[in-house]
Amino acid sequence: MSEPPPVDRAAIAADLERARTVLHELLDSAGAGELDRPSSGTRWTNEQLLFHMVFGYMVVRRLLVLVRVFSRLPDWVGRGFAWTLDAVTPAFHEINYRGSCMAATVFDRRRMGRHFDRVIESLQRSLARESDANLRRSMAFPVRWDPFFTDVMTLEELYRYPGKHFDFHRNQLTLD
Repeated sequence: MSEPPPVDRAAIAADLERARTVLHELLDSAGAGELDRPSSGTRWTNEQLLFHMVFGYMVVRRLLVLVRVFSRLPDWVGRGFAWTLDAVTPAFHEINYRGSCMAATVFDRRRMGRHFDRVIESLQRSLARESDANLRRSMAFPVRWDPFFTDVMTLEELYRYPGKHFDFHRNQLTLD
């Protein structure tokens, strides 16, 4: 059996940097009125949605820990955990909505960019330390929580996830 190709860390790192640049461009170019405007297809304002986009990266830092732990356990444990999380999806979505509304009052337009910089730097450091073997570790995920979650995700896929989430929600912003 041949060894799988090495993980393209440079592409993942570049996507993390791309999101950082785009977020700063959006924050720098948007006025207060634009940020207070409703987004398209969500219950959030543009500012709240921008925080939710940042939150996607914050969540990944915690999910990385879960994958490292669950990947060492029997598969049925991870599948049971994912099933349980899927079962509470309605509550998760409401908490996700309200949490982003509240958090956007703390990590508002003035603080959000600096916080995102720290999150991206943390993910970059973590990515640089990962071995290819670790990046191939996987666990079951609650697919009802997010359209970009799959039944089973590797650490590599998890590092790639927030860019997809970011881009999806970027299209829902109603900024000029």
